[in-house]
Amino acid sequence: MTATSSLTAPLRLWARLPLWQQIVTGLALGVLVGIAFGKDALSLAPLGQLFLNAIKMLIVPLVFVSLVAGITSMRDTSKLGRISAKTIAIYMVTTAFAVSIGLLFGGLFAPGEGLNMVASEAPSAAQTPSLIDTLVAMVPSNPVNAFAQGNVLQIIVFAIGLGVSMNLIGEKAEPAIKLFNSLAETLYKLTDLVMRLAPYGVFALIAGVVGSHGAEVLLPLAEVIGVIYLASIVHVLLVYGGLLSLLARLNPLRFFQGILDALVVAFSTSSSSGTLPVSIECARKNLGVSEGVAGFVLPVGATINMDGTAIYQGVLALFIAQAFGIDLNAGQYLMIILTATLASIGTAGVPGAGLIMLGLVLSSVGLPLEGVALIAGIDRILDMARTTVNVAGDLMTTTLVGRSENELDLDIYNSSDKE
Repeated sequence: MTATSSLTAPLRLWARLPLWQQIVTGLALGVLVGIAFGKDALSLAPLGQLFLNAIKMLIVPLVFVSLVAGITSMRDTSKLGRISAKTIAIYMVTTAFAVSIGLLFGGLFAPGEGLNMVASEAPSAAQTPSLIDTLVAMVPSNPVNAFAQGNVLQIIVFAIGLGVSMNLIGEKAEPAIKLFNSLAETLYKLTDLVMRLAPYGVFALIAGVVGSHGAEVLLPLAEVIGVIYLASIVHVLLVYGGLLSLLARLNPLRFFQGILDALVVAFSTSSSSGTLPVSIECARKNLGVSEGVAGFVLPVGATINMDGTAIYQGVLALFIAQAFGIDLNAGQYLMIILTATLASIGTAGVPGAGLIMLGLVLSSVGLPLEGVALIAGIDRILDMARTTVNVAGDLMTTTLVGRSENELDLDIYNSSDKE
């Protein structure tokens, strides 16, 4: 064997690996480098930022174009309404399950007991934003401004209105529909090209996270981290796997195999919106969901489905109550479930949004906001878990809706050759 062939052999072996195996390898190597080099691993930050920027570059155009293309592929307005109702109903139900599981695990493991913290001032309950305010904020007064600011919820509303209008005017909209379909395919290809950077971007991102958050930060709060991760795993396996088995009669193992790429990217980037391009690719190529359903359900889910955040809020609300020695009554438990479920609609799918929403949930039941400072240092670690759950929920809902509408290719779903 020549020297050249001995050098190229590992590269050929690497190239033959499925993308998800390359990403997992990058993840594992990033953890090792972060542990070994500590804060020096932050020198890899530019590589991680390059990957994040490439993903963020796709978010706004992909949400807009895929939504319009998805809606115009469903000329039957009753079908569009049916899919919308199913999507929102599933997201609401699974979010309620998620926050309930969070409260259950927080009560069972009681990670905050024994901390004996004292609030500097008596907490007072705050009012959640009104339904009217939420609805008004959804409609952009200036769509161009919504695009510039990356306001995904407003972009979704504008895209839905544009897509429905195209369907209503019929033949005159055909040139525009063809343009959006062409743009959608182009963006899907661009997504595929960007994903080739994923193993290297994930490596750099995880190395920086592990290097920045050493044992001195993680060990004192290891129990609450463990409880949230355990609750997240249980929710994904039991709730999502159970719904796929019972309602859709699908093999959950095939589902989890098909979404590995998206889960690893979600875990490393902590952004459900940032993972959206990968989620759409997984739904179409690995799960067999039609372009129309994937293009509609996933962008909506990246905005309103926050199951992971709901688990996080349920566990941490009890953790903070226990840490400050506050007993919650049944009404407060119910308020936590209700607030976390409804507030998830307005939570942005970006890193750190869950911490902001935690403050809202705490104030709604009169728990001290100082509790947020307890977990601020480890929020990035928790963000990784909750984002992974969010993305898994988006894809599960897309699969359920696709199956119920006969928009799921079972040959692709059941294929053992998942890239």
